[in-house]
Order: sequence, then structure tokens, then C-alpha cells
Amino acid sequence: MDALFFGKIFFGVGGGLGVFLLGMKHMSDGMQAVAGNRLRSMINAVTNNRLMGCFIGASVTSLIQSSSVTTVMLVGFVNAGVMTLTQTIGVILGADIGTTITGWILVLPIAKYGLPILGFSAFFYLFSKKEQLRFTALMLMGLGMVFYGMQLMKLGMEPLKDSGQIAEWFGRFSPDTFGGLLKCVLVGSAVTAIVQSSSATLGITMTLVGTGILDFQTAIALVLGQNIGTTITAFLASLGTSVDARRTAYAHIAIKVIGVAIAILLFRIYFPFVERMINLIARYGHEMSEPAGVALAHTTFNIALVICFLPFTRLLAKGLERLVPNRHQEEMPHLTYLDVRMLETPSIGLEQSRKELKFMAESVDKMLDRLRLVMTLDKPDEELEQKLFQRENLLDDVQKEITEFVGQLLSGNIPREVVQEARMQLRMADEYESISDYIVTILKMNIKLRKNSLKFSQDGRKEMLVLHDQISEFLQLVGNALMSDQLDGLAATHAMDNAIKYRIKEYRSEHMNRLEKDATSPLTALVFPDMLNSYRRIKDHALNIAEVLEGEK
Repeated sequence: MDALFFGKIFFGVGGGLGVFLLGMKHMSDGMQAVAGNRLRSMINAVTNNRLMGCFIGASVTSLIQSSSVTTVMLVGFVNAGVMTLTQTIGVILGADIGTTITGWILVLPIAKYGLPILGFSAFFYLFSKKEQLRFTALMLMGLGMVFYGMQLMKLGMEPLKDSGQIAEWFGRFSPDTFGGLLKCVLVGSAVTAIVQSSSATLGITMTLVGTGILDFQTAIALVLGQNIGTTITAFLASLGTSVDARRTAYAHIAIKVIGVAIAILLFRIYFPFVERMINLIARYGHEMSEPAGVALAHTTFNIALVICFLPFTRLLAKGLERLVPNRHQEEMPHLTYLDVRMLETPSIGLEQSRKELKFMAESVDKMLDRLRLVMTLDKPDEELEQKLFQRENLLDDVQKEITEFVGQLLSGNIPREVVQEARMQLRMADEYESISDYIVTILKMNIKLRKNSLKFSQDGRKEMLVLHDQISEFLQLVGNALMSDQLDGLAATHAMDNAIKYRIKEYRSEHMNRLEKDATSPLTALVFPDMLNSYRRIKDHALNIAEVLEGEK
């Protein structure tokens, strides 16, 4: 009988928790899809201004509905060298406030309508052809699942109210003593670390309080522990990353642990303060339920963290730099930018892969500069040539990683504008990789001439350098548009394209004249047009990138 009783409760609460967690994911996905561009602009707006960082952290987390996802995202950005440790601390503090929105959503007086909200939203999601409406419906469907999951957990826990054994077991976790308070905090931390969702454990706590199984004071103590448990996700995400990325995860842990430690020491002040706030709100005609009081305590604690730590973000960053020193060996700055941690936030993940594209654009510019130097040297520079080969191999790997990363993003449930951006990035990565191939092809032709003790005529050499400079200018024009997101400069690309075509045609004709006059060797006569063709292919690939940026292809 006891096994049947507890089995029924286990399946009821477990099923409700599963629906709750799935609802949180759908709500987050829907919000991200609806607010994708705003999320990207927010992340790009992060500066060393700690107040701005805090505001952005709160805003992004309110949209994503998960502080864990936000902090994991920050670990990825720091690992990529996109953000600094000091910048992320302000964002983390803001994320701690943003995550408290979930608690207030859970106390909305529409919990009993969770199933109808879920049902009606599902119809719109399944049958609507308008993308914006579909993702809004997905967000509401997730909200309905969150409320319905809460109802299922509440119904599953109802029989526990009349169980003397359960009442006795929960009585062991009373914060009346310092030891009991520590027990509550440890239980809250452990359960949240296992579930890896403070929103879920907060929901369970609010349900236990709402059904009368848990007293209000114990719930507040558990919430303190949940604030520590939620840091486990960022910690796990930081394993195997750069030193600064690990420091970001440790910053999140340090803020929470220090804040909770202070709250434990001042619990006899903190708890009455929360009660006074509830009474003050009630005095103005807004009676608060105990679950709402839990949400208030959660918000109060995280606002206090911001007030205490925000003025000292630089000091905290310096402390972490001392505690977690840099290793002597160099860490790979590239091929770590694209991080699977970003797959939870496709819109922001694309911003990260876009930075890899910018790295590819900078790389081909440098390769052209080095190639020109190789072409002008009287004596071979094997070290310089080797650097060109190495950079081409690196860009092969970067293109492969972009393709795999963006391919994974496309496999998710993402809006059309994100799909279009992803396809554009795949196309541009392929074009830049092809450009690097042709640069190395030209290098090999130069090496071939040198090994055969041959070189172009003075006129041929001059023509090739003029063409090289024009191609380099063309590529820089396209790269600048990618870097700055300003497409005005691309208007000149089509005129430059025609000018380069004309110049290649002219140089080919001049070369044929030299060949007829026997002013060039037979092997040189073969290499020169091949080299012109390689430059033409570089120009074609650069033009393809310009057209992708303009949305023509």
C-alpha cells in the first residue's frame, strides 16, 4: 500500500516536473525566436560600463528565461575572446535579477488556465502559416505547459499533506537552528545541481509551500541553496575551456556562494525583512500568498547581490585572475570560437559564427599581403611561404567548424530570418575558403617559377602586381562591409568587377604579344595566364560574398 501510495506521488510529481521543464524550453525557444534580433543587438551593446552590462544581463535572461543559459553563453563568449571577464561579471549580476522573473510568472493568477492556454496555443502553432504567430504561439504553449506542470506537481503532492511520516521528514530540515539552516541550503543546492534548473526547483518549492507541506521559512532557506546549485551548469560548461572562460564560471559561483554565506549569517535579519516587505505590500491592499512571498524573497536576494557586488566587478575580476593564474603554454585563440554552448541560443550563436567569418576575411587580406611580399622578394623566404600554407590549412578547419556548427543550429526549431542568416554564413565561409585556396595556388606558381630559375618579364611582373593590388582592394571593400555591417560601400563592387575583368583581358592580350615576340619563356607563358585565371577566381568569389551580403543570392 505504501509502495503504491508513493509510486502514485512519484509519477504525478515526476510527470508534472517533465511537463514544466519542457514548457520552460518551449517558452525560451519562442521568446528567442520572437526577439532574436534584439538579443543580438543587446549582446553587441555590452561594454565595460557595469550598469549597462547588468541591464543587458537582466534583459537577455528575461527573454531567454534561464540564467544558466545566459552564463553558459558568457563562458562561450569569453572562451572565444569576444568578451572580457570584467564585462561578463556585470552581465552575470543582471542575469541573476532576470531569472527571478520566472518566480513571478509562476504566481500569476492564471495557473488553473495552463491546460487551455497550452491547447489553444498548440492549434495556432501547428496550423498557422505566419512565422511570427507560430513562435508567439510556441512561447504561450510553453507558458501553458509551465502552469500545467505546476498543477500536476501540486496534485501529485496533495496526498503528502496528510502523511505524518512526510511531515516528520520535512521537519528535519527546519532552519530554526544554524545546523538546520545549513541543511536546507545544502538540500536546495544539491537538488538544483542535479536538475540543472533553478526555475524547476523554485517551482517545486513554491508548490510545496502552496500545498502546506513546507513552511515559509524553510522555503526561503531552500531558495538560498538553489541560488548556489544553479551555478553548476556554467561550471560544467567551463571544463576544457580557456582560463578566462573558467574565471567567468568561477565568478558566478563566487558571487552566489559569498552572497548565500552572508544571507546565512544574517538569516535572522533577512527572513524578518522579507516578512515585513510582505506585510507592507498587504497594507496597501495587495495580499501576497506564500508562493508569491518565495518569489519576493528570491528577487530581494538577487537585487541585494547586485547592490553589493556591482561596484566591485573589477576588484572581483582581479581577485579571480590571482586565484586562477594563466598557464605558461599558449592557448589556441582560434577554432574554439564556435561553441556548442551557443546551440541553445541560435540567434546569438550566429553572431559568434559571424565573428569567425570576420576572422576568415581578415585572414585572406593578410594572405594577400604576404603573397605580394613573396612576389616582390629577390630571394625566397621559406618561412613566409610556410605561413601562407599554414593559414590556408587553418581556414580549411575554420570553414569545416562553421559548417558543422551552423548545420547544428539549422537542425533546431528556428525562425526563417535565422535560417536565411545561417545559409548566408555557410555560403560566405565556402567563398572565403575558396579564396584562400586560390591564393595558395598563386603561391605555388611562384614557387614553380623559382625552382625552374624563371621569372616574369619586367612588364609581366609589373602587370601582375598591379592586378594583385586591385584584387586586394576589391577584397578589402567586401571585407569592410562584412566587418561593419554597412552595405553602402558595396555599390562600387560591380564597377570594380568590370574594371578587373577588363584589366585581366588586357593583360592576357599583352602577354600574347610578348609570347609572339619571343619575349617570354614557354613555361612562363603557361604560368602567366593560369595566374591571371586564379586572380579572376578570387575576384569572382569576393563578388559572390558581396552579393550574399546584399541579399542577391
